[in-house]
Amino acid sequence: MSGTLPVIAVTAGEPAGVGAELCLRLPELWRERRFPARVVVIGDRSLLAETAAALRLAVILRDWADEDPAPAGALDVLHLPLSARVRPGVITPANASYVLALLDRALAGCRSGEFSAMVTAPVHKGVINDAGFPFTGHTEYLAEQTATRRVVMMLAGGGLRVALLTTHLPLREVPTAVTATALEETIRILHRELRCKFGCSAPRILVAGLNPHAGEGGYLGREEIDVITPTLERLRVEEGMQLIGPLPADTLFSPAVLARGDCVLAMYHDQGLPALKYASFGQGINVTLGLPVIRTSVDHGTALDLAGSGKADPGSLFAAVEQALVMAERAAGRL
Repeated sequence: MSGTLPVIAVTAGEPAGVGAELCLRLPELWRERRFPARVVVIGDRSLLAETAAALRLAVILRDWADEDPAPAGALDVLHLPLSARVRPGVITPANASYVLALLDRALAGCRSGEFSAMVTAPVHKGVINDAGFPFTGHTEYLAEQTATRRVVMMLAGGGLRVALLTTHLPLREVPTAVTATALEETIRILHRELRCKFGCSAPRILVAGLNPHAGEGGYLGREEIDVITPTLERLRVEEGMQLIGPLPADTLFSPAVLARGDCVLAMYHDQGLPALKYASFGQGINVTLGLPVIRTSVDHGTALDLAGSGKADPGSLFAAVEQALVMAERAAGRL
């Protein structure tokens, strides 16, 4: 922590993508509105300075160790050096270790109490794997690094919250992963975090079925009959949870159905996220629930085609930083 202000750490992400320029736009956030927190970007200071110069952004880069009040237009930077030179839009496996070091430093700061929350700019999963580091995403990486057996990926925006039972799995592996244990643990995490970090006193969770028409009474699949319905019923009876479903996913995202719940639980990635991203792309956020730290992220990728152009929209990063602050304040009992 820095003084009495919460501290939000932002990792700059894939250096060849739009992460650096999005981070450089952060001073706009506190120029536009009162922002009762200190934000520090974790990344290579030279990369940030060169990007600011190339895009003609008037940003003052300060060292994170400087405790004086930040002047208008300043951005605190915790410097971690790149492993290799960067050209906008051109990824290199040589910088994969740098990208992971950003995450490790932010995570260490959150766990020690130095930071109140972490926000992540996008990374490129493929190039990290090409460098020899098994990596399926921020969500799974942070779970592994904190020895958290199960976490829940939730995206929010456009008036929607959509959580996922399974995340980055090939579609053919999803039915096997829809188990009673996985579903029960996911719902428990989601229910708890909606209460503690999102202010839902009695969360109402809309649960999608796995199959078309939620299985059509078993004619289109039995996962609803054998796994999903019994698990929901047990949690309703034993713990009083408000669980609505399993619902056919093709009609779940209609306004009348959505009005009945506080969050949707989808069975797999592309079942729930197309509707969420249609409603909020560029302004939505990604939240990892169940971790011992608070982590939010943008809802988009590295946008290599936009890198260096100055055209990347910072709206999702702004929303992720603001949500991280709200969650940190609520977790600390200040909201």
